[in-house]
Amino acid sequence: MRTQVGIVGAGPAGLVLAHLLRRQGIEAMVLESRSRSAIEATVRAGVLEQGTVDLLDALGLGGRMHREGAEHHGVVLRFDGRSFRLALSQLTGRTIMLYAQHEVLRDLVGAWLATGGALRFEAEAVALGGLEGERPTIRFRQAGREEELTCDYVAGCDGYHGVCRQAIPTALRRELVRVHPFAWFGILAEVPRLAPELIYALHERGFALASTRSEHLQRLYVQCDPGDRVEDWSDDRIWSELRARLSTRDGFSFRDGPIVQKDVIGMRSFVVEPMQCGRLFLAGDAAHIVPPTGAKGLNLAVADAWVLARALAERYAKGSEERLARYSETCLRRAWSAQRFSWRMTSLLHRFPEHDHFQRRLQLADLEEVARSHAAALSLAENYVGSPFEE
Repeated sequence: MRTQVGIVGAGPAGLVLAHLLRRQGIEAMVLESRSRSAIEATVRAGVLEQGTVDLLDALGLGGRMHREGAEHHGVVLRFDGRSFRLALSQLTGRTIMLYAQHEVLRDLVGAWLATGGALRFEAEAVALGGLEGERPTIRFRQAGREEELTCDYVAGCDGYHGVCRQAIPTALRRELVRVHPFAWFGILAEVPRLAPELIYALHERGFALASTRSEHLQRLYVQCDPGDRVEDWSDDRIWSELRARLSTRDGFSFRDGPIVQKDVIGMRSFVVEPMQCGRLFLAGDAAHIVPPTGAKGLNLAVADAWVLARALAERYAKGSEERLARYSETCLRRAWSAQRFSWRMTSLLHRFPEHDHFQRRLQLADLEEVARSHAAALSLAENYVGSPFEE
């Protein structure tokens, strides 16, 4: 079995890369260890930067996103019982789109298969070979049989637990990890929209986030202990914490309702350096993970795919490997910028076990500065909406 670019993983990075390569006339095959129904049903955050929205539009995949997603021109920071609206579009000229990741994947998968794209589900990559040569291989297992895909280049888009990152020799890679001392307890609830825009709340009891999926389905989070289990949180406890943490001095009310999904989301930061080795190029969660506070994960994956597609296009069209040689450097620059912003948002809005009253007052002072200073608000807004993809 032979292709030009073998893509391991049908997440945002792998599928966007596949679509971009096809536009350049480059053949690609995607291998995905899970079933189609599994990847399309896994609910994850979906705050899309303007650059991601524009790219999906350019690929002809933005129709349903614009019909069913929600374009937001601002977000709300809530602290000390007060709310401050960060006017994203007014400050930056750019907006964000709320559109769940599994919906993005449905659009990407559907369009890829509808046009005859090669994608094998339930095909688990087990080993990579020949990465330093001209014909690397991907060995994978499907339906109880092992097969081998030979390609010119391998795109490792198989997430944190995949085999691609492990194929880089330990002597050549450095993994930087920070595990945070809290988690998010997330729910999907069949209730009316709590507010017109996202709410990020700092409270004595911990962080809370109110997001939306539709007019009658909301995604809500509260900071919790990383050792918490789903069964530790009754519906009454969840709604009580949300009401307390989202409260305001002038009153803020919402109606609770049926909770259709509960999960505990661990919080960690991770980067591997470099993101390439021979003819293997990592993208998305295989290379970096950011806390969800900054809403950067999916957008970083798409940016990686965009950089790699341009580099491969240059290689096949002109024979130049200059962009490929700079792939890791280019992507890591954006990844570390996202890590810095995600860390700022996380440290700004969460209660840490070691925090005393002094540190809590510093958090409030930082938020106050964003509320009163145009420069501080502009900096936060520019980072939140994201920078244009690297040229």
